[in-house]
Amino acid sequence: MSIRIATFNMENVFRRPTAFRLEDPAKRKEILDDFAALVARLDLPVYQDADKKEIARLVEKHRAYDVDPKNPPPIYVNQSRPGKDSGLFRTKGSGKNTTVEVTAKGRAAWAGWAELGRDDLDLDVVRNTGRVVSEVDADILLTVEVEDRLTLERFNTQVLAGALGRRPYPYCLLVDGNDSRGIDIGILSRHPITSIRTHLFDTNPERPDQRLFSRDCPEFEIQLNGTPLVLLGNHLKSKSHDDPELRLAQARRVAEIYRTALERTPHVVVAGDLNDHPESDAAAVLAGTGLRDVMTHRSYGGLPGTFGECKSEQNKLDYLLLSPDVWQEVQQVGLETRGIFADDIKSFDTVTSKGNAASDHAALHVDVDL
Repeated sequence: MSIRIATFNMENVFRRPTAFRLEDPAKRKEILDDFAALVARLDLPVYQDADKKEIARLVEKHRAYDVDPKNPPPIYVNQSRPGKDSGLFRTKGSGKNTTVEVTAKGRAAWAGWAELGRDDLDLDVVRNTGRVVSEVDADILLTVEVEDRLTLERFNTQVLAGALGRRPYPYCLLVDGNDSRGIDIGILSRHPITSIRTHLFDTNPERPDQRLFSRDCPEFEIQLNGTPLVLLGNHLKSKSHDDPELRLAQARRVAEIYRTALERTPHVVVAGDLNDHPESDAAAVLAGTGLRDVMTHRSYGGLPGTFGECKSEQNKLDYLLLSPDVWQEVQQVGLETRGIFADDIKSFDTVTSKGNAASDHAALHVDVDL
């Protein structure tokens, strides 16, 4: 039975964190760094005076108290019933004169969380994302950077089936991960998914800060005609606010999960956005397990990268890595780049700028006879 397996970093489906849409990398980094610092302070069991002062400063700086839907703040603190004797903080004044007073004594004293503010994506972006998925027409599609399961299901039924007239996927799954930014990994499949596990990345207990934006590795077991297929979905640490050691530790953990899965079935695929090029230490760890990259298969003759202009292997971030038994059954490998807007890339006629591009990642796919 010939099936097509694909991976696509969709960069969110309907709503994207405001910070991710900023063109200035320095401003984007500043927001993400402040968000990390705020979350770390909020998780302290006891807030000292210095902690309260810094929390208040960050909340004021990013309007994290503001609920204006027309101008959402880049960071927002969602607190349950803030008032005189509950909640994290109280505000005084309005507009630019708003000041914040932290009233909670520690993490157990209030219920809520910090999250990145989000903007609604233009309808053209959503439709172009759907067009990529429709053109690839995978039997099994790993979706990277999706807000949540309900969002993925709405995309499946309202965009693929509704706006584009394609048959929806009968199986749509996503388990919320531990990334507080809401960029999770899901799956759309035409074959039954018999089990799902989520492997948490607690990669370095000696550095708890590494766990803040650490990823999960969902494991999907898919029933085919005969031997089941295990798909391990990944989104390793990005190069934004880079931490190569964390990415390497995550790759080592994925290698362990792969070896365990291989004991149950010879059909295993490691897929997703590894956020590193093929010569990196992280990629080398996975290659050392015997996994093979589909873009090195003789049937592939496309661009060397999967991100941005896709011109070099330095732009290769997305992978389909196959166990030996799956590798032997490869028929064809392809890369759908038309959802990207970049020089020297022929885009869909509906992709006219970076603003309405489906993603800055291409969708990678492989046909295998299983």
